Amino acid sequence: MAIIGAGFGGIGAAIRCLQNGFDDLVVFERAAAVGGTWEVNTYPGAQCDIPSALYSFSFAPNPDWTRLYPLQREIQAYIARCAADFGVTPHIRCGHDVTDASWDDLAQVWRLTVNGSSFTADVLVGATGPFSEPSRPDIPGLDDFDGDVFHSAQWDHDWSPTGKRVAVIGTGASAVQFVPQMQPQVAHLTLFQRTPTWILPHPDRPIPQRVRAMFARVPATQRGLRGACSLVQEMMVPGLVSHPALLKPAAALGRWHLRRQVADERLRVELTPTYSFGCKRPTFSNRYYPALAAPNASVVSDAIVGVRAEGIETADGRVHEVDTILLGTGFKLAAGEGFSRIHGADGRSLSQVWGNGEMKAYRGTSVAGFPNFFMILGPNSVVYTSQVVTIEAQVDYLIDALKTMRRRGIRSFDVTQSAQARFVNEVDKGLEDSVWNTGGCSSYYLSPSGRNFTFWPGYVFTFRRAMKHVNWDDFDVRTGIPHRHGVSTTREAVFG
Repeated sequence: MAIIGAGFGGIGAAIRCLQNGFDDLVVFERAAAVGGTWEVNTYPGAQCDIPSALYSFSFAPNPDWTRLYPLQREIQAYIARCAADFGVTPHIRCGHDVTDASWDDLAQVWRLTVNGSSFTADVLVGATGPFSEPSRPDIPGLDDFDGDVFHSAQWDHDWSPTGKRVAVIGTGASAVQFVPQMQPQVAHLTLFQRTPTWILPHPDRPIPQRVRAMFARVPATQRGLRGACSLVQEMMVPGLVSHPALLKPAAALGRWHLRRQVADERLRVELTPTYSFGCKRPTFSNRYYPALAAPNASVVSDAIVGVRAEGIETADGRVHEVDTILLGTGFKLAAGEGFSRIHGADGRSLSQVWGNGEMKAYRGTSVAGFPNFFMILGPNSVVYTSQVVTIEAQVDYLIDALKTMRRRGIRSFDVTQSAQARFVNEVDKGLEDSVWNTGGCSSYYLSPSGRNFTFWPGYVFTFRRAMKHVNWDDFDVRTGIPHRHGVSTTREAVFG
């Protein structure tokens, strides 16, 4: 088995495989260390917006979190510790970039090219996650800028903000976190925004040492906190999925937070979202608004038309002279390079099959035409609590499939087009009234055609139930034994 990615998804899959006797596996990670997005996103202020009690494997609670919302360096350290504690580390190959993975239908194996070398695998797990490839905006002249330009996910730690005129493009989660870190140090900070984001008061606090000691001595206390946090997160689901009017109190809290922290009425108008709360992912911060209200900060909502050597030109004709441009412009969720590297039974890549960002999968895990391939955090698998919850459910699904393959002598299985289409149809129907689809914003949750390819349309327990067992009626299955010319197979439309 080959697993691509050593973040939560890849490490979680490897742990459960080893625990169930599937030890012939390798984890390929292109970065220098494990951690996935938490290894590469090292910008100042990087922090998870999910409570720390929820942001760990259920089988490996971490009593040592120092804050209610975990910091980047602690998350990366936790993932690395899990890899070591559960025996995954010897199976990891860091600095190994999978440049091609193609299904060989004759031999019934995946053939991989990694750092120029060839590997084969019976099963391929794609665990690169949605936040692995930074999205660099296509702005005319950006490459001709005289100063420094870098993305928040590729932070230049040799760069100093002191005394510089800094432009920030984007208002997503990373910008909300690093802007307050930059503003006190720079000569001037200019935030260029297309649309403002909803900001709520941040409930983050340090976790006292005595509480951490209690979590270690009495694990049930931390499990109780985890359950409480999950319940609070799940209470948002009805408003997000089917009744957006239920989110009005959250929107009122966001407006109150803005009024409380920004006295200038004109700036408040600039920072007030015009779309429904929840349409884009809301963020938490107690420092973002004060940073933008500071004397050395300004907000520009006019569209960027280009970049010159000396600065950024906007639609009103102004050229904003700056020394550095920081890109807080998110990731290529639907157009990542990794999707062009994985080729199915007919030779087409995932990018070609999906075309123009129309990502579709069966239960967020299997894609028709890609046998023995499992996606972690694939299309429509995201729940509103914690992505680690999604990962564990999908990994359990993987283990169920592997056990059946071993028990019944299955060489390969491939979800049928009809089963995938039926599932996608059900998901689309479940999301048609959601705030993500109807909230009046343009977000990375939606494809260019407006299809929501991101979220699961319901509660965590419904996702877990859907992922509990593989429904073999939805797969074409091949059994048989390999021989020197390839593999001898019999095709079964339905496997019982």
